[in-house]
Amino acid sequence: MKISKVKFITSSASFEETKRIEPKPEYAFIGRSNVGKSSLINMLTNSSLAKTSSTPGKTQLINHFLVNEKWYLVDLPGYGYAKTSKTKREKFNVFTKKYLTSSITLRCIFLLIDIRIKPQKIDIEFMNWLGKSNLPFIRLYSKIDKLNNEKINHSLEIQNSELLKYWETPPPYILSSSKKKIGGEEVLLKIKDLNNLTL
Repeated sequence: MKISKVKFITSSASFEETKRIEPKPEYAFIGRSNVGKSSLINMLTNSSLAKTSSTPGKTQLINHFLVNEKWYLVDLPGYGYAKTSKTKREKFNVFTKKYLTSSITLRCIFLLIDIRIKPQKIDIEFMNWLGKSNLPFIRLYSKIDKLNNEKINHSLEIQNSELLKYWETPPPYILSSSKKKIGGEEVLLKIKDLNNLTL
């Protein structure tokens, strides 16, 4: 899929505010607040639309970007560590989950996970919640440029082994690197397939 046009539409502080947006297929991106989500979004769209920062937790609203006038890329607030108050983090968690469970146009969630670190309880809990909520998602492992192939495969084995404690089959995954521009085409092909678009 080729992205020829990307436009920021709006930021929303609640699911109710997203209802003002013209309905189109939506694809959400979420992950812990220091996982490199904004860099990956910018790689996918070949732009600098998503705000990147050395300070985790920059995204604090539901951000909709219209792609090729046909579908939305939705940038969601990160969860976990962020230099925000506990009250604000809980607020992000509530309205993000409300959006994920209530949006009737959401086609898939791309959950970013840092390939370099061992399975994190917060990621496992969030994946289990997605599964119990019957929400389709793909694990999107980031920063694979930091590891060689042997270490990547070892990390995947550990991740899948942990998930098999809760899942009969581990959820699907894509490997990515914003720096090396790896995985972007796979993500876009998946969106094209789900969207049934000819772009």
